[in-house]
Amino acid sequence: MRWKLLRRRLSVNAPRVTVRSRLPWPLRWVAFGVVLGISGALSLWAFEFGKEIAGLDRHTKAELTAARAELARLRSEHERATSIANSADSLLKTERVAQESLAARVKALEAENLALTRDLRFFEKMMPSGGANKLLSLRGLQATPEGKGKLRYQTLLMLAAGRSGGFNGRYEVILSGTLDGKTWSHNTAEPTFTVNTKQYQRLEGVIDHPVGAMVKQLEIRVLDGSGKVQTSEVARL
Repeated sequence: MRWKLLRRRLSVNAPRVTVRSRLPWPLRWVAFGVVLGISGALSLWAFEFGKEIAGLDRHTKAELTAARAELARLRSEHERATSIANSADSLLKTERVAQESLAARVKALEAENLALTRDLRFFEKMMPSGGANKLLSLRGLQATPEGKGKLRYQTLLMLAAGRSGGFNGRYEVILSGTLDGKTWSHNTAEPTFTVNTKQYQRLEGVIDHPVGAMVKQLEIRVLDGSGKVQTSEVARL
């Protein structure tokens, strides 16, 4: 009999047993939440109360205020330093540009001074002597080859000291030398070779000649309106 009862209880056909608590689960969860909330509130109150007792909260606020003030000061100093750095960089660039401009100006002045020195030497060579009795004089005649079949000349025509009224006329350039083993000469009197001066006039230009010609000398003659030679000068090459 006992064996039958035991087998019945352990078999599938055994009667089901349901265990029920006295308090429903929803109420249990609500109660658990209330207890948890009260515990959290008590813990937070205890923490804040402990901070107030220890004075930590007051120190933290003061330190936070000081940190914010220090941050604002550092930002202001950084902005001021950045502004000064930008101004200094701008000044350096301006100074660099000014130095480059000054260097270019100095270089130009040196070139101009060199040119003036050369002109002064040229004019000094062409100054007339004190005993000159001519109305006109040619000074510093220079003749230099310039490429094949070309010859450059340069001279200064000056009116004699104490003479007034100026001079109007013309001049001609005469080349002489050899060509193909024979004596050769060439007289150039272009319409542009005019003279119109009250004190001095610079005569210069380039004369063309046959490529095979060997030029040995260049002569410049200054003529008045009637074709009379007033002065002449010869340069030998």
